[in-house]
Amino acid sequence: MTTAIPVHRPIGGSPVGTDGEHLETLIVGAGPIGLSMALDLARRGRKVTVLSRLDFIAAGSKGICYSKRSLDIWDRLGVGQAMVDRGVVWNLGKVFWGESPAPVYEFDLLPVKDQRRPAFINLQQYHVEAVLVDALGDYPNVDIRWGHELTALDTRADGASVTVDAPDGRYTLTTDWLIACDGNKSTVRALMGLDFEGRVFEDNFLIADIRMKGEHPAERWFWFDPPFNPGQSALMHKQPDDVWRLDFQLGWNIDREAAMRPENVEPLVRAMLGEAVEFEREWYSVYTFQCRRMQRFVHGRVLFAGDSAHLVSPFGARGCNGGLADIDNLGWKLAMVLDGAAPESLLESYNDEAVLAADENILNSTRSTDFLTPKSAASTAYRDAVLSLAGDHAFARPFVNSGRLSMAVSYPESPLSTPDEDADWDGIAPGSPALDAPIGNDWLLGSLGGGFRLIANGWAGEALVPVIDAAGAGIAEERYDLRAGSAYLIRPDQYVAARWRRPTPAKIAAALARAGAAA
Repeated sequence: MTTAIPVHRPIGGSPVGTDGEHLETLIVGAGPIGLSMALDLARRGRKVTVLSRLDFIAAGSKGICYSKRSLDIWDRLGVGQAMVDRGVVWNLGKVFWGESPAPVYEFDLLPVKDQRRPAFINLQQYHVEAVLVDALGDYPNVDIRWGHELTALDTRADGASVTVDAPDGRYTLTTDWLIACDGNKSTVRALMGLDFEGRVFEDNFLIADIRMKGEHPAERWFWFDPPFNPGQSALMHKQPDDVWRLDFQLGWNIDREAAMRPENVEPLVRAMLGEAVEFEREWYSVYTFQCRRMQRFVHGRVLFAGDSAHLVSPFGARGCNGGLADIDNLGWKLAMVLDGAAPESLLESYNDEAVLAADENILNSTRSTDFLTPKSAASTAYRDAVLSLAGDHAFARPFVNSGRLSMAVSYPESPLSTPDEDADWDGIAPGSPALDAPIGNDWLLGSLGGGFRLIANGWAGEALVPVIDAAGAGIAEERYDLRAGSAYLIRPDQYVAARWRRPTPAKIAAALARAGAAA
């Protein structure tokens, strides 16, 4: 339940579609996941139509934290720098306990330096959506229909037929592929009679986005049992435009509507920041979170991504970041199927890998939530013992869990990966995301682009794919254990597909075929 959200950027409803038209790919939902999915497919030359139930970009801030991995994905989509330029960059988090003004623990979320992007940026979701909408405006093969709501759906083996309610009337269309990016209350999921499996947590949290001038650093501050919210937790994040995200744990049996009233929110804000602070309300809401997912994300020609497929608590910033990982995994695979370069069965690997990633995010999110909101005396005693020890004993600090923050997920058993033929590797294993490093006057991930690539140290033969020569790039050689003559095959989503000490064209061709590409 949220308060009324003012319109940040009106778009205006799009005209009615052509009744009976046929589309190649239809994306339902114009949040960060749907728009990023559209941009990925558009850059691969595919025609995309996006339906947005709203005819405006809403000013209420939902997701705000975007990880380095998401920034790397957006770099590949050509919008990473715009996001960083607009956002607040941060790498450091601090955890406080009780009345002590000193943190019991602080952590650097980017321990591996010499990478292009920071650990995180904070950026209001409406800014993210505006950047993506502006970028999509450069692609004539993308049609965003504002104010168009999918209201009926009939699936079949070769696609789906849908009914759409638009500003100028109702129409029907058919599509070869439908990608559901329409959020936790997905209409597509409901119309197909599908549901989530998992756990709902019995607790409520208040988001108070406020506008104020302040000298607080651009860090993540988290409190356990602070004096301004005794027995509960709290969080503070800096956002652009002098907006601050404050998050207060409230407990389970509360009046949710009353909790959002300004007269009840403002005492909490002043208790945290001081009575003299001047601030303006930006957005107040109360939420209860879940850790749940669909059993499968691929249902014939209907594909699910983001919150329509899986839900986690916001502690750890795994929601939108997990959704961006979905579209990063899905985009190149669907494009290859549409191009006739791979069989439709390649999309089963999207289901396998995205479900694995969702399960890891749900596991970490559940552990975080259980630490944040212990539901038994034993759990509370464990948490308090960890916090008590963390201030003076380094061994206890890794057990402090104020929301383990989003990291890229590896797929160690992916059927698309070629197992190592040599045992003497350090570096980055197949099924893991490539790691950035400076290379010449550029960055390694920026050189990879969105196709299959070979990173090699002294390659002289036929490669079948473009080659990035890392010979003499000391940091890259070290991070990849890239001795002379070695090579890595990188997937279009910048995951490692294979690596060899003695690569040959035949080995590369076999690895490409295994990863779904025609050599």
